[in-house]
Amino acid sequence: MGILGVILKNPDDLYPLLKLKIAARNAEKQIPPEPHWGFCYSMLHKVSRSFGLVIQQLRPELRDAVCIFYLVLRALDTVEDDTGVETDVKVPILIAFHRHIYDHDWHFGCGTKEYKVLMDQFHHVSTAFLELGKNYQDAIEDITKRMGAGMAKFICKEVETIDDYDEYCHYVAGLVGLGLSKLFYASGTEDLATDDLSNSMGLFLQKTNIIRDYLEDINEIPKSRMFWPRQIWSKYVNKLEDLKYEENSVKAVQCLNDMVTNALLHAEDSLKYMSALRDPSIFRFCAIPQIMAIGTLALCYNNIGVFRGVVKMRRGLTAKVIDRTKTMTDVYGAFFDFSSVLESKVDKNDPNATKTLSRLEAIQKTCRESGLLTKSRKSYVVGNESGYGLTMIFILVILFSIFFAHLSANHHNN
Repeated sequence: MGILGVILKNPDDLYPLLKLKIAARNAEKQIPPEPHWGFCYSMLHKVSRSFGLVIQQLRPELRDAVCIFYLVLRALDTVEDDTGVETDVKVPILIAFHRHIYDHDWHFGCGTKEYKVLMDQFHHVSTAFLELGKNYQDAIEDITKRMGAGMAKFICKEVETIDDYDEYCHYVAGLVGLGLSKLFYASGTEDLATDDLSNSMGLFLQKTNIIRDYLEDINEIPKSRMFWPRQIWSKYVNKLEDLKYEENSVKAVQCLNDMVTNALLHAEDSLKYMSALRDPSIFRFCAIPQIMAIGTLALCYNNIGVFRGVVKMRRGLTAKVIDRTKTMTDVYGAFFDFSSVLESKVDKNDPNATKTLSRLEAIQKTCRESGLLTKSRKSYVVGNESGYGLTMIFILVILFSIFFAHLSANHHNN
């Protein structure tokens, strides 16, 4: 479906999409002039455009620290993800990565596309890292060391049990949550969050990604990447790759729903963590990905499409989340809405239906008891949002097209 079809089907997406486009253009204009910082921020936008937008809202000192933290861990993740790198080469690099960030000359050829550029020119990241305050450097080094060691452990170890799954997700994402909490604290704007809550923030995002990326990971060449725990998938099939075959569709969806139900365990901790944040920019930085996560879980639940191709929230809905998320009122509303969408998809005959519904009810209860849900709020539930008349839609589309033509003309002129 082209952009016109998407807008006609979801006219309320148009204004947030327009605002997102403007924000993206403005972010591109804010690339620092120094070569190393310019490389870092340009690379940030290439490896994660949405993250690159959200990070721009942070105060400059903290923004630089989070940018470098993200790129260091993205580089570490690139080494782990490259299945073409032999284990005896990969493991020592992962374990020593926290020392490489102090070395101006270190780089390692791996990854593809923009990730290969990041690894080939990692000296820019190291140079920027060494300009950060000592408290930021210490936090980044500590988390990089612990994450590298954890990744190395799971290079040689399969994810068998749910405890293994939680441990792996802790190393690759929970530690990101701990690290960000340390950076927020080092900036002097937030209290230091507990490790448990920080860990849950990371696990909620990571488990969502692992669920969504099943097909990409299982089809990885030259070797599949398998992160779904055997303790869950072995209840439904003999081999994890069997889930992608059409004859196993019923079992595949049941296994998927089991995985989503497991991820929902972290939603309440996520809400608790966000409710304690004081700085508005840090709050938005944390809240937008968490809302995207529960929205993605609602989309993936009971959806055979996870085993057939790419399943992700439409760009217009993502733009709405970015545009609307400003306070805990917005977060509670989004979590309530997306958990309600997920609840409406639960098949009472699903093996985990009772457990799923119980976890959804706990999330909804937390949202209701906050006292911040209002009837006048804008809902993410389809059918509750007011649409535009057909004439208005066409007017907006025309204005939208003119605006983009103007931006393109200016871009070429510059």
